[in-house]
Amino acid sequence: MTSVLVVDDEPQIVRALRINLTARGYHVMTAYDGRTALSVAVEAKPDVVVLDLGLPDIDGVDVIAGLRGWTAIPIIVLSARTESARKVEALDAGADDYMTKPFGMDELLARLRAAVRRSASAQVADDPVVRTATFTVDLVVKKVHRGDAEVHLTPTEWGLLEMLVRNPGRLVSQKQLLREVWGPSHVGESQYLRVYMAQLRRKLEPVPAHPRHLITEPGMGYRFEL
Repeated sequence: MTSVLVVDDEPQIVRALRINLTARGYHVMTAYDGRTALSVAVEAKPDVVVLDLGLPDIDGVDVIAGLRGWTAIPIIVLSARTESARKVEALDAGADDYMTKPFGMDELLARLRAAVRRSASAQVADDPVVRTATFTVDLVVKKVHRGDAEVHLTPTEWGLLEMLVRNPGRLVSQKQLLREVWGPSHVGESQYLRVYMAQLRRKLEPVPAHPRHLITEPGMGYRFEL
């Protein structure tokens, strides 16, 4: 049974999530503040965490950082805070996904299932070849193919694609991509991402204007979907 740790200081939200998740077969643990959340996570080791940022004792971003100090457990942020800077801060700290309150239960359940699948795949996958319906990425030899034809990528294009492919389904922030691909001095140059992502889509997507695999999350970052 998949275990979920719900962290929120609003009792009605905790209750609603516990009822809905339990009804769908999840084992639900709860915490109403950050210190309790970290303690429960260490002791119970849940499969996924649903976390509010506005906690009464510790900022939610600090809870994410505390978890990331020892575990790669999926973290889905569920917050009333809508500003992009706050979302990016949570993602940079190590969150896997971000949903804004009010939220739809069906969407949350879908994201929970996806996060658990990605986590399970990451634990057992040893195949360095990532295959989509359109192209194949070989992370060992650093080559990309569409059908039988090799796709030539520049070193920068490859760096961007590799970063996304190694985090399938996960929202990767603009700052993370810029820091990893271009270096710390370029974390404010978001136009680089737009240019190179457009180039990658032209080379890899069947319909670049309507991408299936290289997805933009406006104001936050990008996501690679199989």
